[in-house]
Amino acid sequence: MYKIKKIQGRAKRATLETVHGIIETPVFMNVGTAAAIKGAVSTQDLKEIGTQVQLSNTYHLHVRPGNELIRQMGGLHRFMVWDRPILTDSGGFQVFSLASLRRIKEEGVYFQSHIDGRRIFMGPEESMQIQSDLGSTIAMAFDECPSGIAQRDYIQASVERTARWLVRCKDEMARLNQKFDTINRKQLLFGINQGGIYEDIRIAHAQEISRMDLDGYAVGGLSVGESQEDMYRILDAVVPHLPQDKPTYLMGVGTPANILEAVERGVDLFDCVYPSRNGRHGHVYTSQGKRNLFNARYSTDARPIEEGCGCPACRHYSRAYIRHLLKAKEMLGMRLCVLHNLYFYNHLMEEIREALEEERFEAYKKNKLESLQQVQKGWEIN
Repeated sequence: MYKIKKIQGRAKRATLETVHGIIETPVFMNVGTAAAIKGAVSTQDLKEIGTQVQLSNTYHLHVRPGNELIRQMGGLHRFMVWDRPILTDSGGFQVFSLASLRRIKEEGVYFQSHIDGRRIFMGPEESMQIQSDLGSTIAMAFDECPSGIAQRDYIQASVERTARWLVRCKDEMARLNQKFDTINRKQLLFGINQGGIYEDIRIAHAQEISRMDLDGYAVGGLSVGESQEDMYRILDAVVPHLPQDKPTYLMGVGTPANILEAVERGVDLFDCVYPSRNGRHGHVYTSQGKRNLFNARYSTDARPIEEGCGCPACRHYSRAYIRHLLKAKEMLGMRLCVLHNLYFYNHLMEEIREALEEERFEAYKKNKLESLQQVQKGWEIN
């Protein structure tokens, strides 16, 4: 059950009740593609830094270790020792990211495994079965994620096929959720809006899938080659045509600034690899922008990554020590940076929720963006 607590403009403060707990939105979902956050971060760590939802990928878990094995182990929650909500991406993004290894047909997509080269087929029914085996809280519909700059004719045909696939996903999930041996018979299904940068295609598709009365709706196919301005333009056009009384999820986005802009446009859920990927390369987020800990100026800096931060890294370790670990290629350096970045994102969402509850989001967003842009403006941060 999705319940809106506050609305400020188009921005929403809400809760989503699931079989694995209540999700407070807006929320950032920490990306654990293969059932783990890259950077040696455990599920116990995730709880400590305030993670509400963990995201894993259907295609990657199907390839390794296999959804049948995870089902045998009691489902993804038991397998990775996580008792809070999990969203599983359907494998549709791999239709984009593995373009050189796939062939798209009406029945589904034929992949060549990026691990061992074996042939894999995944269609709507297969994706729903895999996600049912995983027992995730929220399953995403199987779709094609075309390039944001693909030609209009291709985008139109792709979206029409994605709409037909969504009908098959809904029917298959309904069938699976009726089976007595299904791990999670209350699994939720989110549909995905596609259409590249073409507003009319996006709006027509949003209106079509909205009539299907799904558990939630995602905007996919952004942050895949289009400009930031195009992304915001599409959100402005599309979100009003998705049901306000259902959660809205912006897939694969993004930077702290992207999140603030999208919340203002009515988005509830986010995921992105930026905090973990940047952390593994020594780039850490602060309230003043990103900091590169490989810079020599931090070699004798005894301060934490960000003063006043409550993450495990900042509570105990200095910039100098973490820089040393990174330079020495010690895994602890990566781990501490990833922990800090994920904490930063989760704490950012807490601040956003608080600002919405107190009806001061507009002012909060303005101040936060000004603070975050200091590095981009060339200001020095210490």
